[in-house]
Amino acid sequence: MPVKVNSAQDYLSQVSDDKKEAMIKLREVILENIPKGFREGIGYGMIGYCVPHSIFPAGYHCDPKLPLPFVSIAAQKNFIAIYHMGIYGSPKLLDWFTREYAKQVKGKLDMGKGCIRFKKPEDIPFDLIGELMQKISVDEWVKQYSENLANARKGRG
Repeated sequence: MPVKVNSAQDYLSQVSDDKKEAMIKLREVILENIPKGFREGIGYGMIGYCVPHSIFPAGYHCDPKLPLPFVSIAAQKNFIAIYHMGIYGSPKLLDWFTREYAKQVKGKLDMGKGCIRFKKPEDIPFDLIGELMQKISVDEWVKQYSENLANARKGRG
């Protein structure tokens, strides 16, 4: 996958043919469903959706110069991935997603803490991903992130 890209279009132009159509559709689903306030860009070499500094001036605690990340998508060597920080930080959202996934998709969910992997592009549940994008507003994400970070710093995370 691309090492250095400057835009979502640039990223998509470099995706392999076997994943390109699914990545384009995944981006469209996210853009159609993500709440207002999140901004699309490139972060960590992936297409990302973040809370800009104009809304959350503190930025990302790992590097405050960066905006607060929320969701990223990537065409990896063996799969397409959705990295969803909201699922990682919310057991309630994770529970909802895993239940809905089991109802809507045949086969086992391939997931890490916040990474959802699809080995076959045709297995991506685009409608479910659209619903997932609608579950957290910018304000809710900033609140969840801030609370989780404060708890982690206090040793309760």
